[in-house]
Amino acid sequence: MKIADTDILLVPGYGKTLPGHWLLRWRDKIANARLVEQARLQQPQRKPWVEKLVADVEAATRPVVLVAHSLGCVLVAHAAHDLKGKIRGAYLVAPSDWERDGLVKEFDGGDFKPIPLHPLPFRTHLVASRTDPFCAFDRAEQFAKAWGATFQDAGDAGHITLESGHGPWPEGMMSFAGFMKRLD
Repeated sequence: MKIADTDILLVPGYGKTLPGHWLLRWRDKIANARLVEQARLQQPQRKPWVEKLVADVEAATRPVVLVAHSLGCVLVAHAAHDLKGKIRGAYLVAPSDWERDGLVKEFDGGDFKPIPLHPLPFRTHLVASRTDPFCAFDRAEQFAKAWGATFQDAGDAGHITLESGHGPWPEGMMSFAGFMKRLD
């Protein structure tokens, strides 16, 4: 599937996505990509976040491909049963494990836990780092298996953010392009 034939919805995670983050760079580079703008970034709530994602998907005029990072991956898993139809695929990067105690001092994961562990109803690819401070590598593998996702080992990549040296993240863009080809 060609990127130009889809609406790419970029689904950020917990907290503010900083300028220079690969999600914002992709938004700026891909003409048909837009960010799903959520409220309460420091104290997210599942129901309004799911409703916003569903509304953005419903507003799309072409088939949708989701690109999610961190808590955004967990959001996609929670919203999956409401997203059938227009979703052609989901590219999930560095999911965060909100079931782990003390993941973020200021937020305990709220109603995003338990994290759903059922197959997603669309093609899914999950990219995980061996050194992600927010999700153990074997837990990310568990998510991929439960969600029916193909799995990619990103190596020693931290949480795949600016802090871990992933501003432009060209390897991610190449991986995403490969995922899009498999959606044909």
